[in-house]
Amino acid sequence: MIEMRVMGIALDTRTGSPIVVLNDKENRKALPIWIGSAEASAIIRKIENIPSTRPMTHDLFIQIAEKSGFKITKIEINDVDDSTYFATVFMFNSDLNKEIEIDSRPSDAIAIALRADVPIFVTTNVLATGLVSTDVEKDEQEAAEFKNFIQDIKPSDFEKLLKKNFESDQ
Repeated sequence: MIEMRVMGIALDTRTGSPIVVLNDKENRKALPIWIGSAEASAIIRKIENIPSTRPMTHDLFIQIAEKSGFKITKIEINDVDDSTYFATVFMFNSDLNKEIEIDSRPSDAIAIALRADVPIFVTTNVLATGLVSTDVEKDEQEAAEFKNFIQDIKPSDFEKLLKKNFESDQ
């Protein structure tokens, strides 16, 4: 699991559809997820601290959870199938010592996470599917360092390493 944060909302220039963009803590990787207009509005309202006179749907969800004795602890974006992302909202009730998981659309889970101020995690399989590099220069530097490193490796180096690991296991 990689902790991500909401970088912002963008618009797909081809379709006009909103995209929520998640970034890792180092701002090296971005995960764009296409979402609906209502969810984009809810996310933007929270990011920009735009008040609402009445509770919005995501605020209502949090209130119901809290009145039921649960606290939202985190969200996970944990699967992707044919460009459809899946998420889970995790809630914990300390009186019952019970954690429950609620299936969610990622856009709703993100809106809830922002309001509840809880971490957003993304599984590695989801990242492998949709990740975009945002720090091309650093990626190129690491690739060059790796190429330099492997350039000097000889097969005998692996033999020494295997022998050393085998001896330490004995």
